[in-house]
Order: sequence, then C-alpha cells, then structure tokens
Amino acid sequence: MQAYEAQRAIQAAISSASSLGLTVHDAAVLHNSNKLTLRLQPCDVLARVAPAAHQCAQLEVDIAQQLSEAGSPVAALKAPKVFVRDHHVVTLWTYYEPVTTQAIPPADYARALERLHAGMRRVNLPTPHFTEWISGAQTLVADHDRTPKLADADRVFLAGTLDRLRRAVNDSGRPEQLLHGEPHPGNLLSTSTGPLFIDFETCCRGPIEFDLAYAPDDVGDHYPGVDHHLLRDCRTLTLAMITTWRWDRDDQFPDGPRLGIEWLSELRNVTAR
Repeated sequence: MQAYEAQRAIQAAISSASSLGLTVHDAAVLHNSNKLTLRLQPCDVLARVAPAAHQCAQLEVDIAQQLSEAGSPVAALKAPKVFVRDHHVVTLWTYYEPVTTQAIPPADYARALERLHAGMRRVNLPTPHFTEWISGAQTLVADHDRTPKLADADRVFLAGTLDRLRRAVNDSGRPEQLLHGEPHPGNLLSTSTGPLFIDFETCCRGPIEFDLAYAPDDVGDHYPGVDHHLLRDCRTLTLAMITTWRWDRDDQFPDGPRLGIEWLSELRNVTAR
C-alpha cells in the first residue's frame, strides 16, 4: 500500500481492535504489499488489512475457524469476524513470537502440511478451483493495459506456458481436495506450539502437488504419495503465475519489477530443460 492508504489502513485496524475493548497504542508494520499486516500493541494482536474491493476475508475467516476446530496447525483468530472500516476489511489474529529464525526442517514442514490437508478434507465450504488462479494470470497476460511493460515476446511465452501447464496439471487425473493455495515459507510460522499456517485467502481445490509446489524443494521428498512428475509441472506453473503477477501495473509486491524480470529469466531456463 502507498503511504496515504497505509495510514488509513492502520487507523482501520486500530478502530477494529478498539471495538473489542483491546488497547492499542502502537501499530508496527510487519508486511506491506497489496495488503497490510500489523502488530498491534500492547494488546499484541496481529491485524491484516485489505481494500474492501479486493478481498475474500469472510471465506478466509470461515476456513480458519473450521480448521482450528479440526485441530489443524493454523494460527488462531482473535475474533471470528470481519471488520469493515473506511473501505477496508480487517481481520484480527493471535500474534505468535517467532521461536527461531532458522528454516523449518523439510520433514517438519511436510508433516505440518499433511496435517493441514487432513483438516482441510473436513472443511465444507464452497471454494474456487485452482484453475481460477491460472485464469487470472492468463487474463493479465492478455491485457496490454494491465501489463504495459511486458514485451510482446515475453507475453507470448507466458501465455503459452500457462496454457500448456494448466492442461497438464488439470488433466493429471490426481485426486483433488481443498488446498491452502500458497503454503510457502512466509505463510508457515515457527512457534512454541510447532509450525502454524497463516493466510487462507488463496484456498482452492486441486491436487496436493499444487500446494507442495510452493514449499521448499526438499519438502516433497517427505510428503507421502507424491507424484513427482506432476510436482515438477506444478512448480513451473506456480513460477509462471507469480511471474505474471509481478508485471501487473497495480502490483505492490516489494521489489516487484525486479522480481518480474528475474523470475521471467528463471522460467525460460526451467522450461528449456
């Protein structure tokens, strides 16, 4: 978020927490991209704030609540509701102090993801199919106004890669279930109670390999029953999607333009092997 919007988002978070009787004197920004993540003090609550026009906060809250009730390894909600303030939506979560800065071991990561998937099979909520995220990337590639800096040759390359891998993964015949959607290391906290997943706004249905594609490479070696050929396709597919998103003129991901160029080069290298 730009500075002026971030300040409004911070006030929306403070107002939401205060409505629950929580004391807030300070809001530290932990992450700023298309949404804002804040640590509110002294109540020590994590607030996530997004523009109301671009969010699915209610689905995220509902999924997180059902997963928590199922005993899944997920961060706990501070309040099971979505707050709407000044054209922003706010969700409030328990803040967890990191217990280590070291990467979570691949075997522990795989076990946490396996437990999450087991809990997700018990969630009964309407969710998108993973191909909807691909469709969004394909729409971006086709829209010159939204991706004005994408060269024609790169546009053709991304469109072809997305289409080819969409068909390969969708036609794999693998069982499908509810997935996290983006269980990368930034969405797995190392806490005193073990690894906990956060950020459920990208939940979708698809094969487990689509989720594993976001995890470090070694994690797939510890997850039972993986189709490693499909996992390779999913990794390339997710790289194509996140590369496309970095070329969106409205993207606010930190250092997005540089990453768009870097990941596009990496994608060409991967697909040339």
